[in-house]
Amino acid sequence: MTPNNFSTVRDLLRYAVTRFNTEKLFFGHGSTNALDEAAYLILHTLKLPLDQLDPFLDARLLQNEVDALLNIIERRCTGREPAAYITNEAWLSGYRFYVDQRVIVPRSFIAEIIPDHFVPWLQDPAAVEHILDLCTGSACLPILMADAFPEAQIDAVDISKDALAVARRNVDDYQMQARINLVESDLYTQLPPRKYDLIISNPPYVNSGSMSKLPKEYLHEPQLALAGGDDGMDLVRKIVAGAAERLTPNGILVVEIGNERAFAEAAFPELELTWVSTSAGDDMVFLLTAEQLQLS
Repeated sequence: MTPNNFSTVRDLLRYAVTRFNTEKLFFGHGSTNALDEAAYLILHTLKLPLDQLDPFLDARLLQNEVDALLNIIERRCTGREPAAYITNEAWLSGYRFYVDQRVIVPRSFIAEIIPDHFVPWLQDPAAVEHILDLCTGSACLPILMADAFPEAQIDAVDISKDALAVARRNVDDYQMQARINLVESDLYTQLPPRKYDLIISNPPYVNSGSMSKLPKEYLHEPQLALAGGDDGMDLVRKIVAGAAERLTPNGILVVEIGNERAFAEAAFPELELTWVSTSAGDDMVFLLTAEQLQLS
């Protein structure tokens, strides 16, 4: 089929869905299926509203627009790049973030919990003054946290200079420079000596067996931000071990570990992990209180 066979958005949408399904692309970076991903890439490329596909389905396309869309579709299929790297944007909880291959594509079940302010475990959300985000990547979670906790100052930590450069762009885009402090650090090592009411982290937690089986789309992401060692818990152990001395007496630690619940419970047999409900179930995010950590 040549470009001349395409005349409308509907034509390109149908073609893209067929190509994506034929190539057996993996959808795990925002979209969950070929139709949603095709619609997003088409609307973004044409600079149309991302939530209004129907009014434009039968709009006739200029030849340069057809060419641009075919290039995007081909790039997604042959390179297996996540759509977010093609468009340099990702959406999380209604927030738009700049992304490129220096950071993993923003996705976190912790984002779902933020609007509820971690109640009932966080006793007084209005009193939260200091928040720490470990392994911040693009700084997506600190930006969500800054809006949810308007009185809080947030330290956002990453070991990667490249990731922090992307984080800086997003913090600047949201004009959060006065609220979010970006820190280059190996977890707690370079942080100021302060206590935090809340520590969150979506760290590298993919175990070595799963790393060897990742879809090609994930291989475009920085492996430093994914690989968590043999059982996925290398950094999680350090995060838990250092949290007790960093939390206020009523503070809490919230850690995302994806599909690694069995490994997490095996790593911390002495702790009764609280599993927080998310859209993917009750085994993606665990929570510990400062009191639990002090007693362990």
